[in-house]
Amino acid sequence: MEIVFITSNKGKVEEAQKYFAPLGIKIIQKKIEYPEIQAEELEDVVEFALNWLKDKLDKPFFIDDSGLFIEALDGFPGVYSAYVFKTLGNEGILKLMEGVENRKAYFKSVIGYYDGEMHIFKGIVKGRIGYEKRGSLGFGFDPIFIPEGFDKTFAEMTTEEKNKISHRGRALATFSKWLKENLI
Repeated sequence: MEIVFITSNKGKVEEAQKYFAPLGIKIIQKKIEYPEIQAEELEDVVEFALNWLKDKLDKPFFIDDSGLFIEALDGFPGVYSAYVFKTLGNEGILKLMEGVENRKAYFKSVIGYYDGEMHIFKGIVKGRIGYEKRGSLGFGFDPIFIPEGFDKTFAEMTTEEKNKISHRGRALATFSKWLKENLI
């Protein structure tokens, strides 16, 4: 079985393949631009994209959208995480957090799968925003996010360590479990 993963991020594809290879599922990466609506919830963004893409592909496919939600900033940057990272970066978030005691945050990933029907899978990892950038691995906000139960940022973890606890890893685990129970 083949499933198309619509993403330009090769690292995401490699992570997904680790979950699906044991099921005999081959992941095919496609880079297709699709509109991302302005919405309050990642689920709304993903559902809109699935509906927009469903008539453009002839194989089952999935997409992933993720965001960093900071409690003291009322969930900002949330659904705007990619844009905020490009414009403000980690330095901008750290500046916004100067003097803020409540550092609680979480990463959320929403995977949307379309096989004639829409299926949504979610993963969340709670943690906190550090006071400085640390580490050189990963991408995006990884150097400032410290997951619950750890003293190091995602960017200080090996890929294997991060993937075991990451929001995307959790969503992929739920997705692969569903595939095993429903399709294989």
